[in-house]
Amino acid sequence: MSLRPALPADFAFIRALAQRPDYAPFITDEDEGRLAFYATDAAHRLLIWEEGGRSAGFALWAEIGDPSGRVELRRLGLAEVGGGRGLGFVRELTDYGFAVLGARKVWLDASGENLRAQKVYERAGYRLEGRLVDHWFRPSLGRNVDVMLYGILRSEWEALPPLAAPAP
Repeated sequence: MSLRPALPADFAFIRALAQRPDYAPFITDEDEGRLAFYATDAAHRLLIWEEGGRSAGFALWAEIGDPSGRVELRRLGLAEVGGGRGLGFVRELTDYGFAVLGARKVWLDASGENLRAQKVYERAGYRLEGRLVDHWFRPSLGRNVDVMLYGILRSEWEALPPLAAPAP
């Protein structure tokens, strides 16, 4: 498993994940122009997670270079869920935020209705820092949802035990 910068050829993969019915309530689909901006702007990092040489997920980082030292893991999605992939993916992304981006803090949010993501974030070492009630309009649902705010500090990340190797 490895992370690499997204290329224009990856935009169809990213958009296909964002448009899936199981992701549509939780992930915003953005056009190729916006993805190209993220892929080239210094304050953003658009990444592809590869597993066995094929695209298995994507992530969008934001707020890179913020004087506070925080970085936002703004968006992420996996092509296949289950088997511990989510936890491994989030932990690898968290490692990237601290080790590569030099973050003091990594933060992210989740729909109040995305219980699977919330459980993964907590298992990956993030703690719930707040809830924005009735905050985010989701077109696919036709209504607002709560937004859950999660964060992890560098000292908390450094104290995390290593993940056990996945079973073959």
